[in-house]
Amino acid sequence: MAAVAQCVRAALRPRYPLLNFSLRTSPRLLCVATQQKNTGQNLEEDQSQSQNEQKVEPSSAEKMLHEEKTKLEEQLKEVTEKYKRALADAENVRQRSQKLVEEAKLYGIQSFCKDLLEVADILEKATESVPKEEIKDENPHLKSLYEGLVMTEVQIQKVFKKHGLLRLNPVGAKFDPYEHEALFHAPVEGQEPGTIALVSKIGYKLHGRTLRPALVGVVKEA
Repeated sequence: MAAVAQCVRAALRPRYPLLNFSLRTSPRLLCVATQQKNTGQNLEEDQSQSQNEQKVEPSSAEKMLHEEKTKLEEQLKEVTEKYKRALADAENVRQRSQKLVEEAKLYGIQSFCKDLLEVADILEKATESVPKEEIKDENPHLKSLYEGLVMTEVQIQKVFKKHGLLRLNPVGAKFDPYEHEALFHAPVEGQEPGTIALVSKIGYKLHGRTLRPALVGVVKEA
């Protein structure tokens, strides 16, 4: 240590006489200054390392936040899709239920209508069975009976029409298996094959749906 102090005094003597005096009076000052300098450097290094660690920590936290955000976005997307599917299913159920209710209103009377069709058939046969030449003033009872049957038949057809029940009398029309039931096929001169030549029993449709198919004879090729 004495050798080091001498070298320092020799180097600093021309310029710093006061420092030379200080070194002579207190040779330990140089060591203290050196230790303080080293301590300051160590503090700066610790602070720099601490700042670096602080810089690393936010990036790790940001990564975790980003992963959590991505996960939440995927969950939100999945829940949204399930919600949309649930809404679509609910709407389909509502539409089907509404359709069933409407059909029940329209076709709930079809059993009753089928029973009334037999009554209409009997009225029609009764009016057709009366000889037209016998309907005259000389036979007032038969004439009144016939007129009453005709009026009843007309009125019942008005009631049928009011409730959506319409007659099918397809003479000359193309055969339709959804509306007609073929009893026989026969060649008929002057008529196109596949058309209806004869209607044995009148058919009916209820609100566009075939309630009873018409019983018909269909023309075939000779």
